[in-house]
Amino acid sequence: MNTNNLSVALAQIPVIDGDVEANFRQHLRAAKTAAEQGADLVLFPELSLTGYVLPMAAELCFDAKHSILRDLSELAVTQQITIVAGCFLKQAKKKPSISAVICKPTGELDYYAKQYLHSGENEYCSAGQHNYTLRLKGYKLALAICADFTQPIHSSEAAEDEADVYLVSALVSPNGYEVDAELLARIAKKHRFPVLLANHISETGGWQTAGNNAVWSGKGNLRFATETTDPVLGMVEITGNRISGHLYPLES
Repeated sequence: MNTNNLSVALAQIPVIDGDVEANFRQHLRAAKTAAEQGADLVLFPELSLTGYVLPMAAELCFDAKHSILRDLSELAVTQQITIVAGCFLKQAKKKPSISAVICKPTGELDYYAKQYLHSGENEYCSAGQHNYTLRLKGYKLALAICADFTQPIHSSEAAEDEADVYLVSALVSPNGYEVDAELLARIAKKHRFPVLLANHISETGGWQTAGNNAVWSGKGNLRFATETTDPVLGMVEITGNRISGHLYPLES
């Protein structure tokens, strides 16, 4: 069993639809604070850099040379932390994807595109075709973006790929939170890995959001939740089968 300590910061930040510069400043503040608190990785919600503004996907989509991605990568190197943030990503000859950009402390940039789209998303976005995992502190982490986790094949393939942790960036509304939390708990129990959720706290794309970032153990038990829609970091510590968490407030 891996006995290394893995520290993951689940970021709850205010997001302004379409204001990439303002959103980046929130990422900057959260990532710096997470690094100061000893986090190895900071996980942001779905489309955290742009907001969930589907009709603006083509206008707001990033290419690999976008200045914000360069700045985010430099931040990861400077702070020596892995940053997983959300954006629309330009795709050749296709609609943009709803993606996670993974900025590593080595300066390497990776991307994961959401594979399972909610109803209406395919009007503006294209679906990804490949799973994504990264290794950190001896752990194998699988990424999911919102509706990915609603499809059993996604978490099952993560388990088959011997993932140790399942990271979920999402937009979950107050009305949907209870159902989604139960599903995430079942995923954790079925595949015997911790499931971590990073959710929005601001209204985005016309959706109210629930915040309450959380983590479920490999037995499906809720081990920590922020229980707030305030700007905070949910600092989660994983050491083998042991999981703990605490809140760290962020300036709004």
